[in-house]
Amino acid sequence: MEEPTTLFSDEDLVDSLPPIDDERIQLEDPEFEMEPFLLGFEDTVRLGCCCPAKEEEVTAEKTKKATTKDRVQAFHLRKSLNLLDKLHEEKDLFIQKTRGELRVCHQRMDLLTKQQESLAAEIATEREANNMAAMGRLQAASRRLHTELENEKDLQSKITAMLKDSENAMWHIEIQKGLFEDVRKRNEEEAEARQRSLEIHAAQQLQKEKETLEKVERNRLLRARKSLHVQKELGLRHQKLVEDAQRNHRVAVKFLKASLGRVREREQKEEMESRRHMKRRMDAVLALKNNITASRETLKKFQAWGQSRAEVAKQKALTEKEAILAQGGDAFKHLFHQRRHQELEAQRRAFEEEQKLRKQEIVSRILKEEAEEEHRKKRQHPPSKTTDQWTLRDKTWKYISDFCEGKTAITTNHLLENEMALHPKPSCLLKVISSESMQMDLGSISTEEEILAEPDIPGLWSKDYKSYQVSKEDMERKPVGGTKMDKDILARTMEQLRSGVVHRQVVSGREFKGRPFNSKPEVIHFKDFDIGKVYKKKITLINATYTINYCKLVGVEESLKDFIHIDFDPTGPMSAGMSCEVLVTFKPMINKDLEGNVSFLAQTGGFSVPLKCSTKKCSLSLDKELIDFGSYVVGETTSRIITLTNVGGLGTRFKFLLDSEFFEMEEPQPVMKMSSVFTYEDKSFYEKIMNSLSEQQLDGDGSSPLDLPSRKESEKLDEAEVSAVASAMTMVPSEEQAEITLGEVTEGEIGPFSSIKVPILFNPVIPGEVQTKFKVMFKNSQCPTLYFRATGIAVDVPVWVPRAIVDLKICMYDRLYQDSITVHTRSKAALRLKFEVCKELRGHIELLPETGYIQAQSSYSVQLKFLPRHSLPEDAGKYFDQDSRVLEAPMTIWVADQIKPVGFTVQAIVTTSDLEISPLEINFGYCTIYEAIRTEISLSNLSLLPQEFGFVGLPKYVDIQPNDGFGTILPLETLQLDVIFQPIKAKEYRFELVCKSEINRCFKVSCQAVGVHPPLELSHYQIKFSATALYGTTVSTLYVINSHLSMNKLIHSLPRIGSEEATPVGPTSFEFLVPPNSPITISPSVGTVLPGKRCLVQVAFQPVLPHETILEEAIHILNKETETKLFRKETTQRKEQWKQSLPVVRVHNRDRPTRASTPHTQELQRQELSASSNEYQAAQATLVRTFQGKFDRFVVPCVVASGDIKDRKASEPLSFSPYNTLYLELWCPVVAPSIVVTSNEGKTVVNFGDIAVGHRGIKKITLQNISPEDLALEFSVLNPHGPFVLLNPTRKLCSGETQTLVLSFSPHESILAQETLDIISKRGTLTLTLTGTGVASMITCSIEGNILNMGYVLARESVSTNFKLQNESSLPIKFWMRLESLSKKRAENRQQLPKFLTSHEQRTEIVGTQNHNGQSVFSVVPVEGLMVPGKTHEFTITFSPDHESLYFSDLLQVVLFEKKVSHQILLKGAAREHMMFVEGGDPLDVPVESLTVIPAFDPEHREEAEEMKPILVTLNYVQFDTDMPTPPATRELQVGCIRTTQPSPRKPDHPLMVSTLLQLRGDVKETYKVIFVAYVVAGL
Repeated sequence: MEEPTTLFSDEDLVDSLPPIDDERIQLEDPEFEMEPFLLGFEDTVRLGCCCPAKEEEVTAEKTKKATTKDRVQAFHLRKSLNLLDKLHEEKDLFIQKTRGELRVCHQRMDLLTKQQESLAAEIATEREANNMAAMGRLQAASRRLHTELENEKDLQSKITAMLKDSENAMWHIEIQKGLFEDVRKRNEEEAEARQRSLEIHAAQQLQKEKETLEKVERNRLLRARKSLHVQKELGLRHQKLVEDAQRNHRVAVKFLKASLGRVREREQKEEMESRRHMKRRMDAVLALKNNITASRETLKKFQAWGQSRAEVAKQKALTEKEAILAQGGDAFKHLFHQRRHQELEAQRRAFEEEQKLRKQEIVSRILKEEAEEEHRKKRQHPPSKTTDQWTLRDKTWKYISDFCEGKTAITTNHLLENEMALHPKPSCLLKVISSESMQMDLGSISTEEEILAEPDIPGLWSKDYKSYQVSKEDMERKPVGGTKMDKDILARTMEQLRSGVVHRQVVSGREFKGRPFNSKPEVIHFKDFDIGKVYKKKITLINATYTINYCKLVGVEESLKDFIHIDFDPTGPMSAGMSCEVLVTFKPMINKDLEGNVSFLAQTGGFSVPLKCSTKKCSLSLDKELIDFGSYVVGETTSRIITLTNVGGLGTRFKFLLDSEFFEMEEPQPVMKMSSVFTYEDKSFYEKIMNSLSEQQLDGDGSSPLDLPSRKESEKLDEAEVSAVASAMTMVPSEEQAEITLGEVTEGEIGPFSSIKVPILFNPVIPGEVQTKFKVMFKNSQCPTLYFRATGIAVDVPVWVPRAIVDLKICMYDRLYQDSITVHTRSKAALRLKFEVCKELRGHIELLPETGYIQAQSSYSVQLKFLPRHSLPEDAGKYFDQDSRVLEAPMTIWVADQIKPVGFTVQAIVTTSDLEISPLEINFGYCTIYEAIRTEISLSNLSLLPQEFGFVGLPKYVDIQPNDGFGTILPLETLQLDVIFQPIKAKEYRFELVCKSEINRCFKVSCQAVGVHPPLELSHYQIKFSATALYGTTVSTLYVINSHLSMNKLIHSLPRIGSEEATPVGPTSFEFLVPPNSPITISPSVGTVLPGKRCLVQVAFQPVLPHETILEEAIHILNKETETKLFRKETTQRKEQWKQSLPVVRVHNRDRPTRASTPHTQELQRQELSASSNEYQAAQATLVRTFQGKFDRFVVPCVVASGDIKDRKASEPLSFSPYNTLYLELWCPVVAPSIVVTSNEGKTVVNFGDIAVGHRGIKKITLQNISPEDLALEFSVLNPHGPFVLLNPTRKLCSGETQTLVLSFSPHESILAQETLDIISKRGTLTLTLTGTGVASMITCSIEGNILNMGYVLARESVSTNFKLQNESSLPIKFWMRLESLSKKRAENRQQLPKFLTSHEQRTEIVGTQNHNGQSVFSVVPVEGLMVPGKTHEFTITFSPDHESLYFSDLLQVVLFEKKVSHQILLKGAAREHMMFVEGGDPLDVPVESLTVIPAFDPEHREEAEEMKPILVTLNYVQFDTDMPTPPATRELQVGCIRTTQPSPRKPDHPLMVSTLLQLRGDVKETYKVIFVAYVVAGL
């Protein structure tokens, strides 16, 4: 059979589908997920069985390929089916539209045919009327109708053919669908099977997860038990340790008390000692402070006095200088000689004072030595003798004799130095270093150096030794050469020394006196030595005596023995004039100047050769002290050279500077320098001040108990003040002049034996004489400061420019700037001027005219033109600063017959006029016509001038803010501008933004965007909520509108994306994507809008506090409470322990647990806290009260998709387009609530708890108005049938006022009730949540049926029975037992007719017969009480009738809470006079005893008055069928016996017998006697 030809074949359908990635399908197949495991398994088995493994592998590979192929084929078939369904729907819709058009075409053809017929009739009429004009018009209309009819016929044929083709295609599609019907069913079955397998897999996975959870729970319980066990063991161990510690503590307490007592006594002593020590230190500090203050004041006074003296001296010097100049002499030379003379005179006086002081010291020491010598003689200690060196006393007497004779030999210098070394002096003394400078150390007092030498006299150097002070009067009375006694002692001593070795030499009657040997050189001098090197020198000793002499080496001094070695071989007797050589070797070990003597002994006496070892020193000098430049014209520059020479072996760093400047070298020392301007009298005056200061400081140090660190701190405190005094004493006021300056070389290093030339420049600016003083300072503190001065005379020029600097301010590139320059002359003749611009700037600056003549004593104007171009930075070179953009162009005016030209400077700041826009390209992307996209651009002004700008020619759909894109931008400022793009229709936009500056420069920004017209629109795109309080709610509404009704673009603009195809007409769905964790609720968030319809959407804003913030505050509150509890507990424990003993407190403090909470504890607290916990609610209330308000802005996107959400499957999402997205902007201001709850820790949840049904609970809530204004309150309506009631609503709450609301909860049934009460004001809404639980009084009774029949009782006896009530509710219940016979309504009920009169069915009342004695027939115990939840209460009911009746009854009500009747128990009973009774038959009496006669017999005669009571038994016999035998009519009579507690008068063996007559009354009357016999037996 041949297959029917179809429009789409299987191959075409498969080819039309998109290509499928086989690899991706393979990865998605669950079967291939096990491939790695299968491969691993194959590798393991391959070793054992190779061939079967290969076969299995091949089989698996084939199965894999087949499975993949089947999956691809199934996927293609599903795609084909979907495509067929889609084509079927489209073709069906097209056929329906075509049929509709065909019907319209038929209608139009019928209409045209009718019009033709009417026109034909009119034409016939007009032809008959011979109206040619009308007939022509009608014929034309007829032709037009005919043409239209033909066109319609053609259209009909085309539509018919198109319809036929469409139907054929439709049939082919249906046939194709029929062919694929089996495939469709199979796909559906496979989908169902996959769904079932997924469900089974999910169930298995759920089961596994449950098992895992159970295992985890078991592990957790196991760990918990293990941890409890460990904690228990730790607790036991800790308890044992505590017991041991307490036992040891009790043992140690008694020993600790004694130890603590001793420690306290020692601490008290130390405390007292430290206080006394501190007091001494404080007193010493105060004394030192007072001394320092006094010294400062004294220094200030003397400094001011010195300055005034200096000023007077300066004025005097100036006066003398003027006088000498007036006489024509050299004033500078005179002043220099005068100053030099003053300095020499001061040096002489200082030397005399120094000699005087030394003399006093020497005499005092001699006297001490004599006293010590006499003391030793008394103790018979022989004096120590020296053979090879002089004693201190001999050296002293020798020095005194030489001094008295007027000799100043060099040999005595080493004695003084040794003496100073043995007895170091304080370093806080003034020493004259040179004739020009004096240095002084104020703050440092050197301590004694540690030496190994010992004094000649024991105890001389001890601290307790006090030197003998010679009075000043005695010293003044002694002659210069000493007393006569001193001279005699000296002579005797010298004679004794010479008598042993020295011999007098007499030749030719002449005795030789003097030096026996002369040395060449006279002084052994090692200059500029270096440590570690060895130096050797030879000296020649020449015999200078008259005859033969001998020479012997004695040695060198002790201080030189470690460094000097002498090689000398005695040559024996030497004739006069003969010589010998001595080799002196010097090996330096320390960098220090050394001086001493090499001692020799001749026959005629001893002699010595001086020895000096000098370190490298600086010896600096200037070649001149005065530089005279002579006369120069103002503006010219000349220079002179001054040479700095160093003839020493040590280099140093130097610096030339003005005399008035102060500069510290790299290693500043606390030394004061004084200028040589002061005379030596001034220096001695300051020396006295410094001596007094040092004495005060030494005295303070001696008397103060301060230690060394405190002294150092005091020295540091005064260091700044000392430096200030030093600077004040060093600085000398002088006039600062800038005409004479230093050259390029002002500082540097000068080496040993070298010289440096320094230029001094003279550049006169102001006419007149110029004089400047300079000084040279050195880094080496031993080098004195050198001074020199320079003078010159400046002569003015005839031509000048008033404005030396022509400032053009700020200029832009490519802009012309002009200015006028005026030139003046003081010459009496005309001069030719030539104006010149530097060659670098001739292309930018022009002076017009270039040449001109200026008349005598007049002015001349020149025009300056400045046109800066962009090449100015490259052309100007050094005249233009790239960083600051400053141009300083030197202009020159050449004057005829004048060497120095006149110059002036053109100064300008050149800047650009560029405006920089960033970015230069803006892509707005896709934007709907209902929104605007804002982007920022940066406009930077690169110029140093403010510029006006404006964006011109903007399209209608673009806006620039602020100020519509116009404004002024400041120099180097960057403005942020907002470019707002809002398309007006859907298309692609490309445009440029043009920004123009005030100088008409254009800057462009290119922009592009795509306009989108979405199929839906919102009625509002921005919602501004009113200020909403926390936990308040504000609701706003908007509409989602679908206005797309037609595809005709002429009617309205079609929704589309850019230039793409328009969106089809149909239902359109939307979805609002609310940001997570936002206080925004949109309802409905998803929906579908039909064409021409709109959907109402509500947007609710309810601000709340973040959950994490509340948790943190709650944890903080918990930690604070925990710390408070711990603190109280520890305080209590500490008080209890303190009462026992102090040591116990200390021991327990060491074992105190820490309060710090670990992060793990905080995490546990965070997990335990819930939103319903008290801590959480308290933290929330606290944060609400302290809330300051905030503002949030949310943008909620609304995505749009074509189609209805009802048509989609459950798991199939809508195809939303990201470009058709609408945006809803929400402004959400949040403010603090104006009304807060102050009671119940600020909680807004009022929980009434459990309340019994029918009862009422009361809660009071306190509200406070924390806003600054009065508020009118409104309350939301609670459920009128609900259990909650607001009892006292208020209408107004003033600012700061507090009011209390009373709420009640009255549940009517057992439910969990919850309602919200909104307190509404104009500033917000406060919502109170009311919750409560109505608990029903669940009481169960042990009596079934609620009827308790007490049975038969003998009259005047009683019987009791028990029943139980159980409280099954969660509340304690208060109960009352109430009998209906004792109720207040009993009298009212008795006024009504009896029930047996109104109803035949109910003859008896609820309350039946009562006792005649007025007591209740029934009684119950207990009457009232309280039933505990879950407990059972037992009640006892007693039945006590006082007469016979069968109608005793009453109603027992169980009343709960005085209101609710829980149970009603009907109590019944009957009473008989006798133990035996018969019951049954028809009633012959009435149940109401008030209608009967109450017998008045007493109990004794009651039996006599009793009558026999008849019993009426009615038997009804009815015969229905005569053929069947009729059963007889029967009635039952019951005979009963009442159990009684009364003793029976009869014996138990005799039965009770009662007889009665039975009368039958009917058609036949019969009488029978019936005998009743009863046996009495014992009760069981």
